[in-house]
Amino acid sequence: MIRAAAPADVPVIHAMIRELAAYERALEDARASEEQLCEALFGEHPAVFALIAESDENGAGADGAPAQPIGFALWFRNYSTWTGTHGIYLEDLYVRPESRGEGHGKALLAALARICVERGYQRFEWSVLDWNEPSIDFYRSIGAEPMDGWTVQRLSGEPLHALAAVAESDGNANRTTSLSI
Repeated sequence: MIRAAAPADVPVIHAMIRELAAYERALEDARASEEQLCEALFGEHPAVFALIAESDENGAGADGAPAQPIGFALWFRNYSTWTGTHGIYLEDLYVRPESRGEGHGKALLAALARICVERGYQRFEWSVLDWNEPSIDFYRSIGAEPMDGWTVQRLSGEPLHALAAVAESDGNANRTTSLSI
């Protein structure tokens, strides 16, 4: 079963983010706290959204126990200046290893595709590590296409701060810091 995440899901989402980071060989980079995640998902102005995959379609386990979260998709809206519409950017998709191959990942992606279609969004995008062949094969099997000719660019840490300092030194600080989003 796929459902929208609730505040009570934050600890398990946080745990699965750390599991994903370990799988991606970058656990030391996963520094977000549960408090930050809760604010981003459920604060006054949510910036990201999450879906939860649960262990059983009926909402309860085979033994009658409550269904358990076994996967998640964390996403946010993006915007295409070319299509003039919003889209979805999938930040994280994760299904716990013991539940893989049962259709939960595809169900999470299908739920996000449905959101796109219902809202008139034209694009559903995400990134995948180039060495993650099982995921790449899975994405190809559902019709996803690589964006050849494009590479992801990232500015963080000291280079991010150095570039921000350029705005301050150019006298642009008053113009840029007063922007509200």
